[in-house]
Amino acid sequence: MEEGTTMHKRIMIVAGGDWQVPITKKAKEMGLYVISSNLYEDSPAFAYADAVKIANVLDREANLACAERYKPDAVVTDQSDIAVPTVAYICQRLGLPGIGEDKASLFTNKYKMREFCKKYGFASPDFRLCTELGQAKTFLAEHHRIIIKPIDSQSSRGVFLIETQEDLTRYFGQSMQYSNAQKAVLAEQYVEGTEFTVDGIKHSKGYTVLAVSKKKHYKENPNVAKELFFSNQNVKFDYEKLRKTNQELVLAMGMPFGLTHAEYKYMDGQYYLIEIAARGGGTKISSNIVPLMSGVDSNEALLRMALGESVQVQPEFKMERCAVLKFLHFQSGRVRKIEGLTKIRQMAGVDDIGLNFTAGETIQPMHDDRSRQGYYIAYAESEEKLRALQKNIEQTLQVIYETE
Repeated sequence: MEEGTTMHKRIMIVAGGDWQVPITKKAKEMGLYVISSNLYEDSPAFAYADAVKIANVLDREANLACAERYKPDAVVTDQSDIAVPTVAYICQRLGLPGIGEDKASLFTNKYKMREFCKKYGFASPDFRLCTELGQAKTFLAEHHRIIIKPIDSQSSRGVFLIETQEDLTRYFGQSMQYSNAQKAVLAEQYVEGTEFTVDGIKHSKGYTVLAVSKKKHYKENPNVAKELFFSNQNVKFDYEKLRKTNQELVLAMGMPFGLTHAEYKYMDGQYYLIEIAARGGGTKISSNIVPLMSGVDSNEALLRMALGESVQVQPEFKMERCAVLKFLHFQSGRVRKIEGLTKIRQMAGVDDIGLNFTAGETIQPMHDDRSRQGYYIAYAESEEKLRALQKNIEQTLQVIYETE
């Protein structure tokens, strides 16, 4: 990666939650003056910023006013779908490097994404835009098993697997309430098969895939991921074909620069696009796992490209290396104490671990990605070693509940 001077430059990072802490810290390491905006006064990334603005990431005018006040040299986000259109809006009005509002809409509006795939011949499930329940009922009658989802949301909010008209009646309104651009629901044919994620970077020389994972989902909620297992090769699935499919899609969509995170399902010899986003993978995929798997610091690359610098991406893949993002699931109840976290953090190969609860709090049932109760990131130089490490982690972590 080419080095440029970032001294005395300012960058605004829209969204300041847990997953934006890494890019905020990276910007500070690079010597940048950082402005962070987010809805909550106690947003985690605020602790690492030079200036903060309490504003909803969906509020374009409030964030634009913040940018006009601080006059940043660049505006970015990472690991947040809903912040992408706001960043594009600000950049376009201030004449800063960005992906443009049209591309931001294409990468966040799932209906437009489906229309693009249909027009240009990328494998994609049958779909229908539904502004009322009756349209979705007709679509369900045609396909018998469907997915309904908001037009533009994140973290699996409002995403439901539907098999009966009763379920559709129950969940249609819930799904619609998470749509921002248009009050509608996208109904899609359910695609059977194994699911994958692909993370990569669009730079001045083209597009480079940096990390691929195979996903597992919770049986009780098939729309919520349980594990992402990252490897650079797979004996059962053609990862080269998957990389090529994703590369062709990103280039066809015309993204000028930035990070991407895509999800595909493999069925009947093809990789079907589930969705693709103009940001890095959440739960620290872009900030932590991508560097582990490719040697590329994707957060630094994004910051430099947003500042107008030329960036060369030269991955150094360790073909035997594996990494895992594992989500933790616990029974509901009031927690008395948590044991093993310090020991786990000291284990070789453990990159990160986090829980969404502390002692004295009550664990609530999981219903979407954001309500998952914890995670860890670990890596090793073979799958066998990584699975052994995972077993050690999960045996060491103990959640002790209060009893009546």
